[in-house]
Amino acid sequence: MSTLTARFLGVRHHSPACARLVSRTIAALRPSHVLVEGPADLNDRLGELLLGHRLPIAVFGHYRDAERTATSWTPFCDYSPEWVALTEGRAAGAQVRFIDLPAWHPAFADRSNRYADAEARYERATARLCDRFGVDSADALWDRMFEAPEPGGQDDAALAERLALYFDVVRGDTVADASDRAREEYMASWVRAALAEPGSGDVLVVTGGFHRPALVALTAAAPPACGAADGTPPVPRPPADALAGSHLVPYSFHQLDAFTGYQSGMPSPGFHQHVWEHGPATAGDLLVQDVTARLRSRGQHVSTASLIAARATAQGLAALRGHHRPARLDLLDGLAGALLDESVDEPLPWTRRGPLHPSTHPVLVEMVAAGCGDRTGRLHPDTPVPPIVHDVASRLADLGLDGTRAVTLRLTEPGGLDASRVLHRLRVLGVPGYTRTRGPVDGADPEATERWEPQPAAGGREAALIEASARGMTLEDAAATALGEQVRAAGPAPDALAGALFDAVACGATGLLGPLLADLRTAVDRAAAPGPLGEALHTALGLWRHDRVYGVAGDPLLAGFTDAAVARVLWLAEGLHGGTGVDLGRLRALTAVRDAVLHAAPLLSLDRAAVTAVCGRIAADAAAPADLRGAAFGLCRALGDGPGEDTAAAVRAVAGTAALGDWLAGLFALAREELTAPAAGPGGGGGGSGRGDGLLGVLDVLVREQPEDEFLAGLPALRQAFAWFPPRERERIAARLIERQGLRGSARGLLRTPADPLLIARARRLEDDVRHLLDRHGLGAAP
Repeated sequence: MSTLTARFLGVRHHSPACARLVSRTIAALRPSHVLVEGPADLNDRLGELLLGHRLPIAVFGHYRDAERTATSWTPFCDYSPEWVALTEGRAAGAQVRFIDLPAWHPAFADRSNRYADAEARYERATARLCDRFGVDSADALWDRMFEAPEPGGQDDAALAERLALYFDVVRGDTVADASDRAREEYMASWVRAALAEPGSGDVLVVTGGFHRPALVALTAAAPPACGAADGTPPVPRPPADALAGSHLVPYSFHQLDAFTGYQSGMPSPGFHQHVWEHGPATAGDLLVQDVTARLRSRGQHVSTASLIAARATAQGLAALRGHHRPARLDLLDGLAGALLDESVDEPLPWTRRGPLHPSTHPVLVEMVAAGCGDRTGRLHPDTPVPPIVHDVASRLADLGLDGTRAVTLRLTEPGGLDASRVLHRLRVLGVPGYTRTRGPVDGADPEATERWEPQPAAGGREAALIEASARGMTLEDAAATALGEQVRAAGPAPDALAGALFDAVACGATGLLGPLLADLRTAVDRAAAPGPLGEALHTALGLWRHDRVYGVAGDPLLAGFTDAAVARVLWLAEGLHGGTGVDLGRLRALTAVRDAVLHAAPLLSLDRAAVTAVCGRIAADAAAPADLRGAAFGLCRALGDGPGEDTAAAVRAVAGTAALGDWLAGLFALAREELTAPAAGPGGGGGGSGRGDGLLGVLDVLVREQPEDEFLAGLPALRQAFAWFPPRERERIAARLIERQGLRGSARGLLRTPADPLLIARARRLEDDVRHLLDRHGLGAAP
């Protein structure tokens, strides 16, 4: 029996220090086998992986059967230890093999990234080490122990020993879960097979450090054994009824960065790329240059004095922390101290792991972005790609959609509708390239054109299309699968189902329409609130009113849903009582009912009189929410019927209460023309007719007569009410108010206040309070 000659290197994924150790170990050991953590089903395609791509890239794996859908990424960059093991091992003449289970295997069912370390399982161990070494985070601990430059360079034997001890400590006596046990037993079988191969020399095993202790134990516990006929363990195959595969995709530093949430990522991949290519000293200089350039490009002043101070601070911190020269965190801390001219309310981003908080200081955001870098990988031209990539390229070329210019499509023309369906299919698949800025949306006036604006894809289109191949080999099949997933995710929610319905129609996925409409009809009876149902009704009306484009208005299921949704919204609305504030969802629901009565009356079993009767009861119900009462009143007005009182009288009825703004929000959502239409007759300023200047005059008087406390309390709701008016209508209202007051001035200038009007009003109130307080104590200004 051969003597155990396997050497296990536990590494941190994407660590330059570990990558250099792997490179030097291969050069010194000259192993006969280099075994690497990675998908074993890719061993027959290593030539494809090593074609000469511009890194970073990733192996994208996908799996789908009747019960499970899974995707997984295995990323590589220039300084990934696994990549170095592959390239350096092959250059040294070793047999190079991936030894982990395929990405489709159930062992990866709960993870989307093969190299996502199980850090949560040894968080307590790293916390103890952080406390022992006096550092803030696991990344700072790693930098101090392994990445920080040392005088004369790092000693390989000492580094390997520290790595082994580190991973022994962090794994400790942690019991591996079933997933890790399956993976580790499989990887160990490859090690044993390599050791059993006749004439085998040294075997180098490069895996994530978490797995190293288990692989050492598993290899020693069982004798070397052969597997398949060629001496390798059998590679699991997916079930015959499943769709599974893998492809190479471009990747980016943004996706690799720990600051964007990649669990196993090293922070600042751009900085580490410079370390790999140029060494730590030059990498530090380049980081400072990148930070300075980014800040200056955004108008942030960065003086030479600040940079000198940053450099001095970094050198001082390096000396204090025992570093031979400033390391990454020394440089970042030095820059933060010199460039932040105000205090920050949260710890610096690099003192913890995970994405940046939304409130992170802009200077710190730019510093993190400079460390990340903007590199995106590129596949070699000879790289095989799935058919969908060629399918989309061919379709876009035939349609003249080269992604360089905006396009306007006429949906009533066959060519325009075909192009629209292609772009919508790309949209539902999340493929970058175009963004729709105009087109049919809901039950508003029919629109027969779409406007699509190009958006920078930054190499992301090819990666997104390759990933879309997990759903189908053609654009049409992949989009249909994505829409099916969207329907399943929607469940019984009518608004989500309606969104899927509109997407299906826009994509031309006619096979989904029947089941979708049936699901929507079932969802009507289960709806417990008018808001989501109203969104679905808006969508159904959009399809009805755009029948000239989509040709689905004749579907009896669509008619049945629209009729049932109108009745259900009114029934739910009449049962609502209590509550304050404005509920935009229920206001949009009544808007959809209005549009249905006005534009799709043939579909409805309720006639206009029945609808206005319900809304009249809601408008008169004092227990109903104020915004709903106003909306019901507005719906009656929009339909030309309803309560006998005019609008001005209805407004006076709620004046003097906190509900005025809410009531007006409901009114304006349904019938804003009540305020903007011309006066019905002479004396419009008096308010008898309730239209035109009558209502405007009533509001003007009511607001000016309000006590200041009451006005300030109601101001947010009043502003929300007038937000229903488009900017031009608001400007016309302002001009009429200026005219009513006998003043001269610009309506546009009145609307464009130097600060938030609510803030201005509160500031004025505060000034008045201070002045009254000073006067009371005889401290007012002299006459």
